[in-house]
Amino acid sequence: MKKVHLLIKKEEIDEEKMATGSKVAVVLDVLLATSTITAALYDGAKEVLPVLDSAEALEAAKTFKPETCVVAGELNAKPLDGFVYPSPRVIREQIKDKTLILSTTNGTVALRKSAAAKKVYIASLLNNSFVAQAVNEEKDMDTIVVVCSGNSGELSLEDLYGGGHFISCLLGGEPEKYDLTDPAKAALSFYEGRKEDAYNVLLSSRVGSMFGKYSFIDELEFAASKGKLPIVPVLYDGKAVRI
Repeated sequence: MKKVHLLIKKEEIDEEKMATGSKVAVVLDVLLATSTITAALYDGAKEVLPVLDSAEALEAAKTFKPETCVVAGELNAKPLDGFVYPSPRVIREQIKDKTLILSTTNGTVALRKSAAAKKVYIASLLNNSFVAQAVNEEKDMDTIVVVCSGNSGELSLEDLYGGGHFISCLLGGEPEKYDLTDPAKAALSFYEGRKEDAYNVLLSSRVGSMFGKYSFIDELEFAASKGKLPIVPVLYDGKAVRI
C-alpha cells in the first residue's frame, strides 16, 4: 500500500531522502506562497520562479526584460523594499503573460528543498481537491510526502489544516486507501475537527493574526476558500507551471 507522510515544517525536509524511491511531494504554504502561486497561474502568469531569498530574486530578474516579469517578496510577512507584496490581490493586476519571481520566508524555500522528489505539486486550500485528483492518478509512486512549509522553524496552524484538507481530499472517503503515518493522521484529525471553520483557523494562526492586524482580511478570506481554483501547478525545471 502506498504511504502518505506529512512534514510539519520545511526544516524537516531531507533532500537526500526526498530523492530516493518514487516520492511525490505536495507542498503547502497556505499563507501565502502556494496560494499566491496557484492564483497567479490561474490569473494568467506564464510561470512562477520560486527563489530562496531576495538576493536570488534580484539576480534572477536580471535575466528577464523588466516588462516580462514581476518580482514579489516578503520576509517574516513584512514587505521587502522594491518588491511587490506577494499577495494574490496585488499580483493579479499585473501578472498576465509574465513570469512571477517569488521570494518568501517559508513556501518558496520549501519548494526548492522538495525539488529532488520525482514530482512536486503545489497545493493550497484553493486547489487541494484538484491536486489530490492528479496525485491519485499517479502510477509510479510509493510515497506521498505532504510538506507543510511552517513558520520559521515552527508548526503553522494554517499549513497543518491545509495538509489535513489535502489528505481528506486524497482519501475521498476511503480511509483504507493509503497507509498514513502518524503525522499525516494528526493533520487529518485536526482538519476533520474544524473542516467547516477554515477562515477562523487561518485567522487564529500566528500569520493569520498579522493579516487581521494589518487589514488583509480579503486575502485571508481568499486563502480560506476551498476548491476555488481548478488548477494543478507543478514544479518543472525549477519553475511552477500549470498542467
